[in-house]
Amino acid sequence: MTETILVPGGRDVKATLDAADSAAVAGDSPDAVVVACPPHPQQGGHRGDARLVAVSDAVRSRGIDCLRFDYGEWDEGYGERADTLRAVEWANERYDRVGLFGFSFGGAMALLAAADGADVEAVSALGPAARLAADLDVTEEFDQIPVPVQVVYGTRDDIADWQPVVDCATEYHQSTVEFAADHFFIGQTGKVADAVAEFLVPTLVAEH
Repeated sequence: MTETILVPGGRDVKATLDAADSAAVAGDSPDAVVVACPPHPQQGGHRGDARLVAVSDAVRSRGIDCLRFDYGEWDEGYGERADTLRAVEWANERYDRVGLFGFSFGGAMALLAAADGADVEAVSALGPAARLAADLDVTEEFDQIPVPVQVVYGTRDDIADWQPVVDCATEYHQSTVEFAADHFFIGQTGKVADAVAEFLVPTLVAEH
């Protein structure tokens, strides 16, 4: 089941909330959600991106909801980070635990939001951009992320400048996952989504 959400905060931020598969949920309803950040909105990125949908499917099959959102009006990355923070706030008002995921530009958004205080249990970035502006540099803020981080990348990716982010993850003993893939992970979306879910879900499942 899906539901369309309007995330408050002064910008026109729409989202789709994908409910977890009922058979995978322990109890009446899930108490955790993954917030998914889309790629660059000026390059066709949106919440229906195939990689976001695949991650949503993977976490839902494991009993976790997923909130896929679109950014508001283009704001050079600054408003988009604010949108990400607002989406996480919305999720925290309704769930006990929140994970954060992003692809490409969205990977940078997820990491920058986590560094800026987003209340999440863990963050996964897929093919992340390293730098969006002088003061929107993932490598400059990486050491401020207080939660577990996963960086997933394709060795044939010649679109995103992912290497500096991988180097930071290695330096700070965070998780990295390598795929022999291009930026869009053509033909490997399911495997990539499983890798993301296997990282995020254990941090979001309540101890019983």
